[in-house]
Amino acid sequence: MAQGLPDAVSTDNPVFRAYLFYCGILILKMMLMTILTARQRIKHKAFANEEDAKNLKVKVRVDENVERVRRAHLNDVENIPLFFVGAFIYTLTNPSEYVAKSLFLAYTVARIVHTFVYAVYVVPQPARMLSFAAGNFIMSYMVIKGLINFA
Repeated sequence: MAQGLPDAVSTDNPVFRAYLFYCGILILKMMLMTILTARQRIKHKAFANEEDAKNLKVKVRVDENVERVRRAHLNDVENIPLFFVGAFIYTLTNPSEYVAKSLFLAYTVARIVHTFVYAVYVVPQPARMLSFAAGNFIMSYMVIKGLINFA
């Protein structure tokens, strides 16, 4: 039996509550990337803005350690908002609670692993590609399920 929109987006709905929980985790993860980028900039004395460099009496320069963290953060910026929308659409399909929670958890873990192997403890490919692909597979499944449901 299909849920109506008010039921689907109610905090009484365990799937919607799980969606909100994992959105919160992913938001915190993205916020931590900002801190990690700043930490790398300070550690390697590599600042992008003249005013920042001037205050610390260093030159504006690019450092690969900073750029790696920045690229990981940009990857989050490109992919995590898609989760917010795609998982919301999926939530409206009245999915199995177990499957939905498992998908939300797996996507979140895939994004954390992606950051870890890309920017925290660099692991050679295919680690980053596999974690990225896992997240994309999960997103594709949820969005296709939504397309089929709402066609």
